[in-house]
Amino acid sequence: MFSVLSAAVRLLLYVLWTLLMLPVYCTALATKTGYRKISCFYWRMTADHVLRMKVVVRGNIAPQRPLLCVANHVSYLDIIALGSFVEGSFVAKAEVRGWFGFGFLARLARTVFINRRQSAAARSRDQITDALRRGEPLILFPEGTSSDGNRVLPFRSSLFNVAEQEVDGQPVTVQPISIAYTRHWGVPMGYGLRPLYAWYGDMDLASHLWEVLVEGGFTVEIDLLEPMTLAQCGDRKALARQCEAAVRRGMNGALTGHPVTLSTETGE
Repeated sequence: MFSVLSAAVRLLLYVLWTLLMLPVYCTALATKTGYRKISCFYWRMTADHVLRMKVVVRGNIAPQRPLLCVANHVSYLDIIALGSFVEGSFVAKAEVRGWFGFGFLARLARTVFINRRQSAAARSRDQITDALRRGEPLILFPEGTSSDGNRVLPFRSSLFNVAEQEVDGQPVTVQPISIAYTRHWGVPMGYGLRPLYAWYGDMDLASHLWEVLVEGGFTVEIDLLEPMTLAQCGDRKALARQCEAAVRRGMNGALTGHPVTLSTETGE
């Protein structure tokens, strides 16, 4: 009963927190002054105090620009975890635009919405290229869907086509990022408990979010891995394979307690 009451209070506080931050963020966005830092602060406070999510970050965002970050996808919670420290934008499927609440926040965060149909591949590439010109990291989930949190699904090489061309005369640097849900109230989560935080298949968003609020107390480990370029890999498909392999190593390392990246920054 207490956990349900606590979840309800935190949900109410989240609504009030969002209403408080909205005019601050919109003003910063309109004047283009510090809106990314405000966005990170918003998601960091949401993670810490609403979801009771601990984010552990190892490694650093690559300094090269244009920069495309590619990560495995477990849940909508990934966006909050990454958004708490990456001053950049996300690439999302077009359907997200219409999601209640999340769609509105995604539009405010300058998310790039793409159509996943093969016939729209060229249009999607152009949208991503335009976003990269802003000079901010752009985060893409190349699995094209989310998993149960215990494995990395195959990366779709078609989503790497933006790396085949230069942006304003500069090659696109691609940085793999692994995301792993590792602990529940400080205890190793295990294979069976991890899907509690994963959102995949035909799960209902509202009921899943409520369950996460009630449970709380989980840890997400993020490894920022070695960046690469298409020229180093040979072609788009090889780039996708190497990024997928790097992300799989990073995720497996975090899940087994043997992270591949040593330097650590912990979000409390």
